[in-house]
Amino acid sequence: MQAFEHNALPELNAAKTPWGHVVLAWLRRQAGAELFGMPGYGLTLKGAVPEGFVAAPRDMRPASAHLGKAILQGRFTLAGARMSVQGSGDPWNRPSPTRAFAVELHRFEWLPALMSQGDEGAKEGLRLFLLWSKTFSRWTPFSWGEEVLPRRLINLAIFARRLSGQATPGDAIDLAQSLAMQGRHLKCLHDGAWMADKAAALVVLGCVLSGRVGDGFRISGMKLLQKALKKAVMPDGSHASRSPQRGLELLYDLLLIEDGLSQRGLAGPGWLDSHIESLSRFIRALSHPDGSLCAFQGAESLLPDLVLPALVRDEKNAGVTPIQLDDGRYHRLLGRSLSVYVDAGEAKTGPFGHTAVDHPMAFEVSGGRDKLIVSPGWSPRQGDHMAFRLVGAGNTVSIADASLLTPVTGRFGELLDFCLEGHHYKVRSRRVEAEETGSLLELEHDGWKARFGLKHERRLYVDAQRDELRGEDRLTPVSTKQTVPMASPFAIHFLLHPEVQASLARDKKSVLLRGPGGRGWWLRHDAKDVAIESGQVFERDMPRKTSLIVLRGVGRLDAPTRVRWKLSPAEA
Repeated sequence: MQAFEHNALPELNAAKTPWGHVVLAWLRRQAGAELFGMPGYGLTLKGAVPEGFVAAPRDMRPASAHLGKAILQGRFTLAGARMSVQGSGDPWNRPSPTRAFAVELHRFEWLPALMSQGDEGAKEGLRLFLLWSKTFSRWTPFSWGEEVLPRRLINLAIFARRLSGQATPGDAIDLAQSLAMQGRHLKCLHDGAWMADKAAALVVLGCVLSGRVGDGFRISGMKLLQKALKKAVMPDGSHASRSPQRGLELLYDLLLIEDGLSQRGLAGPGWLDSHIESLSRFIRALSHPDGSLCAFQGAESLLPDLVLPALVRDEKNAGVTPIQLDDGRYHRLLGRSLSVYVDAGEAKTGPFGHTAVDHPMAFEVSGGRDKLIVSPGWSPRQGDHMAFRLVGAGNTVSIADASLLTPVTGRFGELLDFCLEGHHYKVRSRRVEAEETGSLLELEHDGWKARFGLKHERRLYVDAQRDELRGEDRLTPVSTKQTVPMASPFAIHFLLHPEVQASLARDKKSVLLRGPGGRGWWLRHDAKDVAIESGQVFERDMPRKTSLIVLRGVGRLDAPTRVRWKLSPAEA
């Protein structure tokens, strides 16, 4: 049995924890435990047995053949953690190394990789499912919960026909019945942050299962999906969480649904096609020239091979990429070869806030196809690395190693989807376009006001003719009723891509950056102190070492403090 199944009211472990939210979440969980844990609840899920599997929707997400081979040998690597089941061959009878690992394991996120190994992979996939069913066929709050169940249903459904081809007639019936029972339970779950996942799972399941059982899931799923997409996708195509990765995952789900409907001889509704196009624009707007995705607001640094398959269908609109997402609060500033991506919004709260990070006014930069300045990346798959969500990890200004918003962790965090808590502040921005010469973006936030009496203002200007990014960070005193220090140390961070080499000039006012393509860039500044330190970014679920440029100074209450910096081509 897995750990991570908590039924007792957890102790509160954060000073600013929202008591009302946690009590409601706990009551909802307890009500579910009382209902779903009743001895006869499983009997209510049985219903009609599906006649078989009539479709195998194609998932465009790339599968790792390397991971599949390792699983055949009893080695699981999920969410950056490892487990070996060599000997027993049973991953379900032992505790998982991390909560994130357990989530991925019970979601069957490893199944696409395993199925890439042909008939041998299908046989092993069926064996592992039957082992799971033996232990978890009855409801448990973790393995049958909102966070886990929808993804497991999707992963099992798309391979159900291949799995049944390796099964005895009895095992094939058990697989179909299990999928139907899990689908019926999914209908009973609270929607919340997982509404789109729930709807997608019901539709895919309905496309795969034959007869009236499948039709029922598909029809109810499509109704819920239309409602869910209105909440999950903003008018400009941005995902409501503001996470590019969540937008990409939803886009993959919609493409999967489109293929499933097609295999059943059904035309997708117009609103489905519209949401696919709008999400594609969102992904293109936040994709670097090399095809990788910006790691903003709960996204990892996703490489091109994980992004481009989702955009193949929308190639006709490849040249229509917005430079500004008003609802998503993102901007692109473009030079001849420079591409600057700026997060001009706040960390999300509520149902869409469980992936949020607190990096106000952060940005990423590419020079041509070389990524130069990047975000550290974070997602719930890195549940043990919550520090990457704090302001000090982003390409922005931090003061005295303090935090603005902090994640709620532990058992308490599980109830609140590990949301960020603290004094939520507003980011304001203004963009000015100068025809043919460049783009100016002015931003500010007052999140530091209460503790330090300072406001952070940032100006970013891309000179299109000189191919330069000019930046200015200003800490301006603002009046506050609290007692604040007269002077506070601050740091401005520039996290470099792992393949960028950084060399500090003798005058310590310039840093030479050389990207993987060999082109050089100067980062010049007028800060009092500069250092090149070690940093980390996440790629493919693993932390990767890189370099971090830090400009330091002291912000005072008697006058504004200003630091100017410029990124320009070395050959200029």
